[in-house]
Amino acid sequence: MGIIELGYMGFSISDRAAWEKYAVQTVGMELVDTGKADRFHLRMDEWSRRITMNVNDRDDLDYIGWRVASPEALEEMIQTLEGAGIDYTRGSEEEAEERDVLGLIKLLSPGGIPTEIFFSPHVEAGKPFHPGRPMYGRFLTENQGLGHCILNEPDVEKALAFYKLLGMRGGVQYKLGMPNGMVAQPVFMACNERQHSVAFGLGPMEKRLNHIMIEYTELDDLGLSHDAIREQGIDVVMQLGKHSNDQALTFYCATPSGWVLEMGWGARASLDATEHYRGDVFGHRPEAKGYGLDIDL
Repeated sequence: MGIIELGYMGFSISDRAAWEKYAVQTVGMELVDTGKADRFHLRMDEWSRRITMNVNDRDDLDYIGWRVASPEALEEMIQTLEGAGIDYTRGSEEEAEERDVLGLIKLLSPGGIPTEIFFSPHVEAGKPFHPGRPMYGRFLTENQGLGHCILNEPDVEKALAFYKLLGMRGGVQYKLGMPNGMVAQPVFMACNERQHSVAFGLGPMEKRLNHIMIEYTELDDLGLSHDAIREQGIDVVMQLGKHSNDQALTFYCATPSGWVLEMGWGARASLDATEHYRGDVFGHRPEAKGYGLDIDL
């Protein structure tokens, strides 16, 4: 058995106050105060946390956590990794407690992304998710995980083999003209009903990731976030548009750490057969430069 969802992510951030306002008041996540000045968590559903923010001087991805279904599935994953000659370490009880899971292993992706594979997250059944701002619906998580991310994996073929080894499926879904005249062929990979949970192959990146995408269950919540981003003068990196691959209505905006957040609604499930596209249905025109998305979908 392979991974079943993008479970959690950890980031380093330099501006705690800006992130609390952004993630909670603008996006709608729930703040979990750890009582520590150098760390806080963000909830998106009944899990105790989906995102951890570590306050320091580096604005980048710290780690990414992929979930497997059970301790037996983790042992199967370990056997798979050992068979492929991939190094890993078992997380200690203290490290599992820190992530609020029952067990995990740690390894690096081909691009050097700190990667964790875990089982049994803490679900706070007696503590309903309470959004940071009024919302008409919820974040779309459940069996689709946190959302999706585009990671810095310079060697696309090695990354494709790595994520397939973890149990994901996918391949090239777009052929996109770049400003330098080259054609980008990003790879999108799925591990559940979400059309993709990870993607790579967009070219050089300054950080470990280009963006993460989160999805609302209600269109009105996407609209409220779009209004708030515009009203606060936050850079919109790519304007509102509809993707061809997942059919989601989304827009991209800057975060206080310089990487990008994509917020969306209405994505379709992953397909049984592959397709590729030369552009998007509409929109997604580049607006703010310098975020690694200066492409015209």
